[in-house]
Amino acid sequence: MGATKSEPTRIVILGGGYVGLYTALGLQRMLRANEAAVTVVDPQPHMTYQPFLPEAAAGAIEPRHVVVPLRRALKRCHVLTARVQKIEHKRKVVTVEAADGHIEEVPYDHLVCALGSVARLLPIPGLAEEGIAFKTIGEAIYLRNHVMSQMDQASSTRDPEIRKRKLTFTVVGGGFAGIEALAELEDMSRFACRYYPNIEPEDLRWVLVEAAPRILPEVRETLGVYTVEQLEKRGIEVYLSTLAKSFEKGHVVLSDGTEFDSDTIIWTAGVKANPVLADSDLPLHKSGRVQATPALQVLDHPDVWAAGDCAAIPDLSVTEEDPTAICPPNAQHAVRQARHLAKNIIRALRGKPVKDYKHKNMGAVASLGLHEGVADTLGIKLKGFPAWSMHRMYHVKAMPTFNRKARITMDWLLGGLFKREVISMGQIHSPHEEFHRASGKVPERKPDDSA
Repeated sequence: MGATKSEPTRIVILGGGYVGLYTALGLQRMLRANEAAVTVVDPQPHMTYQPFLPEAAAGAIEPRHVVVPLRRALKRCHVLTARVQKIEHKRKVVTVEAADGHIEEVPYDHLVCALGSVARLLPIPGLAEEGIAFKTIGEAIYLRNHVMSQMDQASSTRDPEIRKRKLTFTVVGGGFAGIEALAELEDMSRFACRYYPNIEPEDLRWVLVEAAPRILPEVRETLGVYTVEQLEKRGIEVYLSTLAKSFEKGHVVLSDGTEFDSDTIIWTAGVKANPVLADSDLPLHKSGRVQATPALQVLDHPDVWAAGDCAAIPDLSVTEEDPTAICPPNAQHAVRQARHLAKNIIRALRGKPVKDYKHKNMGAVASLGLHEGVADTLGIKLKGFPAWSMHRMYHVKAMPTFNRKARITMDWLLGGLFKREVISMGQIHSPHEEFHRASGKVPERKPDDSA
C-alpha cells in the first residue's frame, strides 16, 4: 500500500556503505520539505571507507576516523540499525532483524538496493576456522592487534617452531585489498622489530598467494610486475598461479606442493553479491547481482533502484566493444553511481525522465606501504612516492564529510612527526578476563588470544 497524497513518499535504502550513504546525502540535500521520508537500513551504525582499512590496520590512521557515523551525517534521514532478512517487492516490504533481535517489516514506495558484497569463501579445508577477512573496521583492528600479539608471543617463546609459526603471515588474494593489506601490515611489523631485541626483520615471513598469473588486474601488467618486484625486494614471498588447498589447524598447503605453518591467514580472494538478494523476487544477473538498467533502475521494476557491488549495471563506456559488459564492483563506480542515483530518484519523484549512468574508468591507485605505491590513471603510470602521494590525495578527497577529511589529514601529519604506534590492544577481544582472574575462574586461553 503506497503513501497517500498527504504523506511523504517512503524511500528505503538497504545498506549504509558507499552507495547507501552517498545516495542518502544527495537525497537529503535535494528533497523538498515533506516530499519524501528516507530510511537507511544497515547492521552497523556507520559507513566504512574501505580503501583506508590497510592504513588503519597499520596504525597510520586512527580506526575511528575511517568510519562515518550514519546518524551524524544523515540528520534528515531515519537510520535503522538492522540486518536485512528478505525483500518482497510484490508486497513492497523488507523484512529486517533489528539490533535487539526482533523482526519487523519496513514498507516502501521506492527501494534502493545498496547491500554491497560479502567475502567469497571457497570450500577449502580450514578456511572458515582459520581465515580472517578484511572488509570491516572490526577486522582491521583485530588484524592489527593479532599481528602485534603474534610478535609478542614469538618474542617470549623458547620453542623455535612456535616462534617460526607466530612470525609467518599469509595473505590470499592479489587484488587491491590483499596487496594493500599485505604491504601496510608488513611495513608495520618490520618497523616494530626495532622494539623487539630478539626479532629481526629477516625473522618475519610474509607470504602472498594468488591464483591468477598476475596481481593488481586493475592496473597495466607492467605495474603488476613492478609491484611483485618491490614486494620481493622486501623479502615477501609471492606465489602466482597458485591455489590454496588447505588451511587446517594453521597448516598451509599450496597447489605447487609448498607447505608451512602460519597462525595468520588473511583472506581477500574476491567478493560476491550479498546473499540476501537470492532470497528476493528481484531479477538477478548470472553473477548473483541485481539486474539493473543504465538508469540504475532494476529491470522491469522502475520503483526499485540498485547500484554498487550488488548491482549488474551495463557499462556504457565499453558496450560498443562488449555489449554484455557491466560496471566492475569498485569504489570509483559506487560513489559516482550513488550521486547519479540520488538525482534520478529526484527526477522520478517530480515526473521528469531519468538519465543513464555512464562513466569511463579513470584508473587506479594503490599504496604499497609508507612512501611506496603504484598508480595507473588517465593514461599515466606512476611508481614510488608520487603514486603513494596520489593515492593519499585521491582517497582523502573521496572520503565523506569534512570532519573525516580533516581528522585523517591530522593523523598523517602527526604520524610524520612522531612515527606510527606499534602496540597491541588485544585485551579488547577479551574484556572480562581480568574479572575472571579476580574471581579465580581463568578461562582457557585460545592460541590467538592476545597476552
